[in-house]
Amino acid sequence: AAPTRVFAFRDARWAPDPVLAPSAAVRSPHPVPLVIDNGSFQTRAGWACPDPAVPAEPLLRFRSLAARSRGARGGAGAETQVGNDLGSPEPLRWLLRSPFDRNVPVQLELQELLLDHVFQRLGVSSQGCVDHPIVLTEAVCNPLYSRQMMSELLFECYQVPKVSYGVDSLYSFYHNRRQSWPCSGLVIASGYQCTHILPVLEGRLDAKHCKRINLGGCQAAVYLQRLLQLKYPGHFAAITLSRMEEILHEHSYVAEDYTEELQKWRCPEYYENNVHKMQLPFSNKLLGSTVASEEKQEKRQQQLRRLQELNARRREEKLQLDQERLDRLLCVQELLEDGQMDQFHKALVELNMDSAEELQSYINKLSLSIEQTKQKILQSEVNIEVDVVDSKPETPDLDPLGSEQSLEDVESINEFEPLFAEEQPEVEKPVATVQPVFNLAEYHQLFLGTERIRAPEIVFQPSLIGEDQAGIAETMQYVLERYSKEQQAILVQNVFLTGGNTMYPGLKARIQKELLEMRPFQSSFQVHLASSPVLDAWYGARDWAVEYTSREEGWITRKDYEEKGGEYLKEHCASNVYVPIRLPKQAPRAAEASAPSRASGTGNPSEQA
Repeated sequence: AAPTRVFAFRDARWAPDPVLAPSAAVRSPHPVPLVIDNGSFQTRAGWACPDPAVPAEPLLRFRSLAARSRGARGGAGAETQVGNDLGSPEPLRWLLRSPFDRNVPVQLELQELLLDHVFQRLGVSSQGCVDHPIVLTEAVCNPLYSRQMMSELLFECYQVPKVSYGVDSLYSFYHNRRQSWPCSGLVIASGYQCTHILPVLEGRLDAKHCKRINLGGCQAAVYLQRLLQLKYPGHFAAITLSRMEEILHEHSYVAEDYTEELQKWRCPEYYENNVHKMQLPFSNKLLGSTVASEEKQEKRQQQLRRLQELNARRREEKLQLDQERLDRLLCVQELLEDGQMDQFHKALVELNMDSAEELQSYINKLSLSIEQTKQKILQSEVNIEVDVVDSKPETPDLDPLGSEQSLEDVESINEFEPLFAEEQPEVEKPVATVQPVFNLAEYHQLFLGTERIRAPEIVFQPSLIGEDQAGIAETMQYVLERYSKEQQAILVQNVFLTGGNTMYPGLKARIQKELLEMRPFQSSFQVHLASSPVLDAWYGARDWAVEYTSREEGWITRKDYEEKGGEYLKEHCASNVYVPIRLPKQAPRAAEASAPSRASGTGNPSEQA
């Protein structure tokens, strides 16, 4: 028998990040660098301190999302929640905002919210500024404008002493580099929004031949959601993006040969042995089952009591307000009786009344309204005390002749009784709970067959979702063809996989198969997977920060920012290549000076004429 592979969705809620008390080692003898892996899916932050008392791992990990509510109508201000404070993204899906466009931060207001969250939860205690150096990851070939706005935010808003920018996948490559590994290689970094092919020669990024594929884990989750919503239209709302990400992380894999794997799934025995059944939450109570009449009657009684209590409370409040108004008007009328005309006329103006007759008319109306309200309150109290609920309807006497009816008449009526059986009203009876004729739990299951391989396959075949792009294999071959055969042989000796979207089982074997097909016969190559594809970027940035803390290489100081602009970058082994802005050349001044002289020369003949 095939093993039962039924898995329940965890639907885990995010626990809010606590406010951490920093160790004294991060302040003395000098402030240590703060490492922030600013990813489009997740932000990770921690200290780069060689002291063993400080954990050598990210202390904060939260989704790079923020949600700002509109605020209550009663006057409460808008509330902003960041990262794990959201609890669960699904109820707030329409409010979620990200500072990233693809993998480039463009919404600096939202980026400031993420940085505020990091500094607050890590317990940065400096007043008015952040006096720790910042190591921040950025996208490959990051636009100068994005870096300029980020530097402006860090230096102008947070007053940081210095900052260093690096590429996350290169930090991961730097962290995983072994003694026997060459310093050159081909880095394949697949993340939440993009996939990059990065050639590294002699320890430096060759930015001229970098390539990007605009596909990642986000597009795979959306594709899987569309597949399952088409397959199970009855569970459209239950198939959420969060659950699709859970399926991708825990139940998907990359096929070494996609076409051959699809043929395997056509076999019923293979399907039964490998299908994963995802259990959706459900209730054992059928929607079509009727509730007993006693329960309905009890609910009606409860609703009636609540309405009566609510009306009684409103009447008492109205009675109290009317009584206060009547007392105030009677006080004004006493001023008239006592002869205090000045104060009486002043009170009439405050009440927006013209004469004593209008005042008396208003007093009479209020007195009548108060009496009526008191009568209604007394009547409602009496109705609450009297039990008027009767579940048995009275049946009228339908036999006025009684026992005088003859036996022949009774027999004739019995003959016609079957003809009118359908029109006779049925007596209401308590209906028992209907037991389902099918397995209700199985009805609420999602069967994952070929969907387990179809969603991750889009990075190899973007045409599956209608994208006119090349996949990883074609892009890798295109990048390798930009180099000579000797350089190609060097690059393929260290093909390095990193990023959260490379954690699928079978991805390494698929890359090896693709390389075997494109490389010459009997040529060698090596494929390595990062030890921790998700966190190695932060670990590599920490390693670099600890090693280069006391050096000037790679650090942009405030003086550099003020002199060379926000887009300035100091290169290092894991950074982008700095390409300064080239302004268009201005016309030489000699040409500008010759223009008016030629104009004056053309004017001389006319003057002579």
